[in-house]
This record gives sequence, C-alpha cells and structure tokens, in this order.
Amino acid sequence: MKPVASNDPIVWRTMVLLMIVTLGIVAGRIAVVSSSNGLTPFLSANDRSRWCTVAALVEDGTYRIDRQMQITARDPKIKRDVRTWQTIDRVRHQGTDGVYHDYSSKPPLLPTLIAGVYAAAHQITGMRLSEHPLYMGRLVLALTNLPLLWLFLAPMMSLIHQSGRTKWGRVFCAAATCFGTMLLPFSVSLNNHLPAAAAAAVALWVLADEARSHRWHWMLVAGLAAGMMAANELPALFMLVLFGLLAFWRSPAAAASGFVPGVLLVALGFFGTNWIAHQSLRPPYAHRGNGPLIARVEPEGELEIADIRRALIDEGEAIDERMGLLESHREGRWMAITESGNQRYAVLRDGDAWAVHHWDDWYEYEGSYWTSDRRTGVDLGEPHQGIYVLHTTIGHHGLFSLTPVWILAVVGAAFWFVDDDGLRRALAMAICLATLVVLGFYWMRPLIDRNYGGVSAALRWMLWFAPLWLWLMIPAADKLAKSPWLRALGGVLLAISVFSVATSLDNPWQHPWLYTFWDYLGWIGR
Repeated sequence: MKPVASNDPIVWRTMVLLMIVTLGIVAGRIAVVSSSNGLTPFLSANDRSRWCTVAALVEDGTYRIDRQMQITARDPKIKRDVRTWQTIDRVRHQGTDGVYHDYSSKPPLLPTLIAGVYAAAHQITGMRLSEHPLYMGRLVLALTNLPLLWLFLAPMMSLIHQSGRTKWGRVFCAAATCFGTMLLPFSVSLNNHLPAAAAAAVALWVLADEARSHRWHWMLVAGLAAGMMAANELPALFMLVLFGLLAFWRSPAAAASGFVPGVLLVALGFFGTNWIAHQSLRPPYAHRGNGPLIARVEPEGELEIADIRRALIDEGEAIDERMGLLESHREGRWMAITESGNQRYAVLRDGDAWAVHHWDDWYEYEGSYWTSDRRTGVDLGEPHQGIYVLHTTIGHHGLFSLTPVWILAVVGAAFWFVDDDGLRRALAMAICLATLVVLGFYWMRPLIDRNYGGVSAALRWMLWFAPLWLWLMIPAADKLAKSPWLRALGGVLLAISVFSVATSLDNPWQHPWLYTFWDYLGWIGR
C-alpha cells in the first residue's frame, strides 16, 4: 500500500471522531460512577486517599485528614453508619503542633492541584465534598480527568497522523489509543496514572517534532510535561533524564532555556508541597525505616524504659510524660512511646548497647493495615521473583496477556531502530531502555512491593508508558496494513485488548479478568 499524505482529511476526521467517542464514554461513566454502597464516587482506598487530601485542603486548610477519616453516612444496604472516607493508604506522623495525625500516603502535588479545581467548583456551586460527595465528587472528577484524557488523546492523534504511512495503520493506532489501553478504566477514578500518561504524551509530542524541539517555549512545555510525568510516577525519573538528553541533543539552547526551567518548576512544586504537608523532602511512602540516631544506651543489666528516657533527656529531648516500650512489627526493633503517643522513638540492638533513633516508619501505627495480619492475596507480595516476572508479562497481570496489542510495540520498535531519521531512532531506543529499566526496578522490589499494584485491573505502575508504546507500534501497524491476514491478526490483538478494558470500565480497582478466572479455576494459591 502506498504511503498516504500526512494531511489526509478523511483519516484525520476519523481519528478525531474516535477521540470524541472516547471522551463521551468516559464522561458518561463519570456521571454515574459510584462506590459499592452508592454513597460516594470513591472506588478504592487508593483514590479515597487523594480525595481526603483534596477535601482537607479546601475545607480545613490542612493536609491532615483526621476529620475525613471520621466521616460517616448511612449505608442503605446494611442499615447502619459506615465510614465512607476511610482509607488504608495513609501514614501517621507528628505534625507541626507536636501531635500525631493521619495524612495521605500519596505525594501531595497532584491532590494540591486538584484541590484548586475543587475550590473553584465550591465557590461557584457552594457545595462541599464532605457533604455532597456524589455530586461534587463527580463534578471535580469530570473537570480533572476529561481534560487530562484529552491531553493524552490529542497529542497521540497528532503523532499517529504525522508518523503513520497508511490509512489503515493510522486508524488502527488511533483505535488502540482510544479503546485498547488500560488507561480508559482509570479515567473514571482519581489516580496518578492518567496525569502521568497525559504528561508523557505531551512531552513526546514536542520532542518528536523537528520544529517544536528547537523552540524554547515548546521546550518549556516539554519540560513541564516531563516533570509532571516523573512527579506522578517517580520511576519515570529515568525517562525524564532520557528526554532531557534528547532535548539537549536536538537544541542545547532551547533545552537550557525551556526544558530545564520547566522541570525545575515542577520539582519546586513537588518538594515544596511535600515540605508544607510533611516537613520532609521525601514523599510519605519513603518513610519506612528509622530516623537519625539520637543516643546510645548501655544498661548495666536488662534494658529499662527509664534508661531510654534518661538518655533522651540527656540529648535534649523534652520528655514530660511517662513512657512505655512496645515491640515493633519489624524484628529486632522496639518502639519507645510516650503516654499520649505523640513522641515515638525506634530502639534497636547495637552490639552490647542499644541505639535510640527518631521514629521514621510512618506506616507503623495503631490499626495500620500494612503492619497487621489482615493483608491477604496480592497484598502479601509474590514470594517467587521468577513467577512475579512471568505474571507481569504474560500472566494474570501481564502486559502482553491483558493487552496483547503491546506486542506490536515490540515489533514497531525494531522498525524504528533502522529508521532513516536519527531522532526517531533515538526516541525508540530511549523508550525501550526506559521500559526495561523500570520493569527491572519493579521486578527487583522487596516482597511487600511485589504485589502487582495491589487490587487493580492491570499492572498500573506501567500505564504511563502507554503513549510511548503507542508511538512505537506505528510502523508495525503500517506493516499490518499490507496484508488481509496481518490486518486480521492486528484486529484480534486489538479485540482482546479492548475486551480487557471493557471488563474493568466500571471500576479499575478490581482484579484483572484473567486473575479472577484463574482464581475460579483454582490456579492461584493464597
């Protein structure tokens, strides 16, 4: 099939129509999105965690979510009050007032930006999220996710139309973009994956174009987008570095005057909001260990709480209450805690002595899900690393088993590697390298983190790669266009991918259909 001019109007109109249909589907889902009890539009502990911060910022002027944790409503099914904002995705640490408070475990930049959307909607409507969660929640979700979805779709349509060489290939890639990735189900819930994917699409759209990549204002857009990509998916920091190298390779002046300031602006927002919320530059989920050493205790006999208290006071700690010593969930560690619970210290054996550290495990607190025996299923982590690799690729959470259209991204990458255009070759190599590095990062995680992203419809940590992999598949789709049999094969791959999307369109916070089916067959233990 002969190449088609890049400005083919029929193909472009078809792609735009597909994009409009996709936005309409998501808008319709958002309009009726509801929790299982019908009381809120919150679908999981994950999105409730962010909703708590959004409400707390606008209604209480704080990042503390203590009040939201206590909100109750009458469940019509079980005829009793339930806590509708309760979430396990939270941490607890000492606030600026010296008291321990609950906070979302999510980085605060994104909820802070969404709080701006809620604040504007609140000013116009007068409704509060905590009082009218269904209506205000759906409104804020629509005002947030529909523009983000458009920011993902529009650049991808432009890239596909510009880089594709056949009518069929372009329409196929457009259909895969609209209906074939697991981003669509996540568009009906508040999460970090859609913003990261939208940001990746915008950055790619700028850097893949010869003219835009030489203009500082477009490079500023690319820097902001790449920064937001990494701010929402921290492993994407590696892709940010690769984007930066490509930017400097194309135009050092535009990269220095545009891309770098854009990244720095996002970094300022990321670390600034984190400091305001937690008085720390590290995101809350990075606080899982022990803080700085305060004192060493060398008791003459058995360690007594009085020995610890005396050592702390000698080092300048103001201890005005009685203290107790509790065994930690981590072997070989104890918690020295005051009667009110507002001062906590980690106590560890250090040879013949004892080391007393500041407490820095924000996930260990009274009633914490993460240190209890209530964890089941995927939350326990996959003990066998090889099996984890298998299930994340071709297993029950597999990239290629749930979304086999990504096979074409692998094939397309091979075509980009021999492309005459140096920029396209470099982009393809950067995307493939980042894919391997990020996958390797997750494969090498400790047991507790080898959980497939928790209860979710896909390996959600890799969803931000969607625009990058869609761009990779463009030359493969053009090759499929040359034969009816190859087009049929492409159609099958796309149909299976769309099937996976459809099974989770009502709620992305559920197990993939493959996992559920294998569990029914008894193939999944625990």
